[in-house]
Formats: sequence, C-alpha cells, structure tokens
Amino acid sequence: MSDKDEAREERILTEAVVDAYGPEERALGWYYYLDDKIMFPFSAVCIDADKRTPLKPAERVKVLKMSGEDLCELDMYVDISWKGKSLSIPLAQVLPVKADDDTDEAVRDWHYWKAQGYLF
Repeated sequence: MSDKDEAREERILTEAVVDAYGPEERALGWYYYLDDKIMFPFSAVCIDADKRTPLKPAERVKVLKMSGEDLCELDMYVDISWKGKSLSIPLAQVLPVKADDDTDEAVRDWHYWKAQGYLF
C-alpha cells in the first residue's frame, strides 16, 4: 500500500465509485469514469511486464480506447495498437506519455486504486 492521497481518494469516491454498492457496480463506475475522462487515443509507455501481454517495460504504445465492458469486470483494460495489431492490456500496465491533464489524472487515479490494494 502507498500513502493515502486525500484529494485523489475524494475524487475516486465522488466520481468513480459513487453510489456503487457491490463489485459489479464499482467495476462499472470505474469503467465509465475512465471512459468519460480519458481522451483517446494517447501515447503511453509500458511501466511493468505482465504475463497477460507481450509488452516489455519502456515499450511505447498508442492507447486507442477502453476495452469492452465485459472484459473490465475484474480489472480495467484498454485496447492498444501494437506492431500492427490491436491488443487488450491492463490499464495498470501503462502510463500516459503524451496526454491531456484529465487523461493523465484518470489513469493515475486507476494506478493509485490498484496500489492501495482496493478491489471491486
């Protein structure tokens, strides 16, 4: 767990998981929060290897959109363009490189949620 960020905690509670009373509602809340705040496409860098994807740390990708709701029931996934293919990867695997402030904030909110060990 990382240190609590009270401003981020408040934003997450009032914008991402507001009125969410169970895991499914929290997952949907996050999905729509991210989809609304993120301006797609944006450039990102892989920050961590993940056995679910072929990306390597420091590799750059273009994030195209949120993956389908059905894929985001347990984690938040985004579709990327990678070597001429479209792949779905966990959003926690990348950080924006060139993105607007809202996009950067939303992605970092998700990273914070994961780092705190919160679950849907």
